Amino acid sequence: MRILDTLGFGKIALTANPTRTLLILLAMSIGVASVIILTSLGEGARKYVSAQFETLGSELLFILPGKRETTGGLPPLLGTSPKDLTIDDALSLKRSRAIAYVAPVILGAAPVSFASREREVVIFGSSSDLKAALDLPMAAGHFLPDDDPRNAASICVIGNKLKKELFDNKKAIGEWLRIGERRFRVIGELSSKGQSVGMDLSDTAIIPVASAEILFNKASLSRMIVKARGKESLDKAEADILRTIKQRHDGDEDITILRQDSLLQTFDGVLQTLTWALAGIAAISLIVAGILIMNVMLVSVSQRKSEIGLLKALGAPTSQVLTLFLSEALMLSIAGGIIGVFIGLAGAKMIAYFIPNFPVQTPLWAIAASLIVTIITGLIFGSIPASKAAKLNPVLALSDK
Repeated sequence: MRILDTLGFGKIALTANPTRTLLILLAMSIGVASVIILTSLGEGARKYVSAQFETLGSELLFILPGKRETTGGLPPLLGTSPKDLTIDDALSLKRSRAIAYVAPVILGAAPVSFASREREVVIFGSSSDLKAALDLPMAAGHFLPDDDPRNAASICVIGNKLKKELFDNKKAIGEWLRIGERRFRVIGELSSKGQSVGMDLSDTAIIPVASAEILFNKASLSRMIVKARGKESLDKAEADILRTIKQRHDGDEDITILRQDSLLQTFDGVLQTLTWALAGIAAISLIVAGILIMNVMLVSVSQRKSEIGLLKALGAPTSQVLTLFLSEALMLSIAGGIIGVFIGLAGAKMIAYFIPNFPVQTPLWAIAASLIVTIITGLIFGSIPASKAAKLNPVLALSDK
């Protein structure tokens, strides 16, 4: 039989039972679509995180208290150290020519209230350098003043979301808030774009770091955010930080420095692995679809014994019968794969439409891999009933009722 004859024979066999064929196509297409949609979400998450880091620039260094080796290999996000990081430590770093801004940070949570409204939010104690380091946009008023960060002024800057929750459409600048047990006057409001990686600054209040020390009764910083004067100054800035802190902490190098480019590489690797894991989970549905092909074709073989016996009686070799049934499995796999690709791409487009800020992106490898796995799965599971059909005795097959 020629190739066209083989394909024509398979087409007739598939169209003879359209319901069964449609169910197999549905199973294969759902598997392929699942792979494409899940990998699109994983790739989109990776792109989103990368974009968030890029908006902050690549000159940032995060100084955390505690040495990395003393915490089991992971940086101590809220760790402790033999000697506390202080505001004076932050001021000493500003002497470095490689460093542009140093923002001391104290983090805590406290209720923020105005009139009869109250909201529990994260309080961000810092200095005027925080705005420049993170490039925070202002919607109204101004940021913390550029004065000595050791001054405990009763002023605050609030995020756009917190402003709406407490004031609605009323003007917030100049009003007095109660944060914890202290009162603070609102001097500025962050824009709705006031967000940073790992924290939504639109739903927070920023107060002077010295005021945060009093509010939370602590004398140590949670961290310091340092911005170098450029990418070429990162190594020099890191060396200056280590040398300065070591001098101030009696020779102890008791801090951990995280570079933004290193953080980005770590997140990128984790999310890339997650994307592959999602693709693997979705690929399980392709195996299930392959089993469905096998079961349906086994039934088909039992129903078509006389047809197979006639072919072999007319001289069709075993390899020809095997090819006929494998071609049916291949046609089902290819058709189901192509339909699944269109469904998956349409699903990814719908997600991008309903979540416009999330960069849904379908990787080309996911499309190619899902099609290849679909074809291989169809051939593997289709080979079992095909082999059974090819081994049928023509006399017994023709006499079977």
